[in-house]
Amino acid sequence: MRDIGLRCAVLALGLGLTLLVGCEQKGAAQKAGEKVDKAVEGVGKEIQKAGEKVGDKLDEAAKKVKDATK
Repeated sequence: MRDIGLRCAVLALGLGLTLLVGCEQKGAAQKAGEKVDKAVEGVGKEIQKAGEKVGDKLDEAAKKVKDATK
């Protein structure tokens, strides 16, 4: 009975260590995914900047329209 428990404990420990070591190494898919994440983040920042510029231009246009209708 103790032999089976010991075997299960050793097996569980072995699987745990295998999973731990496997998680530390980056595979090709994970590296590609990180590159995609960085690219998407960069595009998001550029879109935000463009949106701010458009907002500024709209504010300027609104001010000109308001000044012209006085």
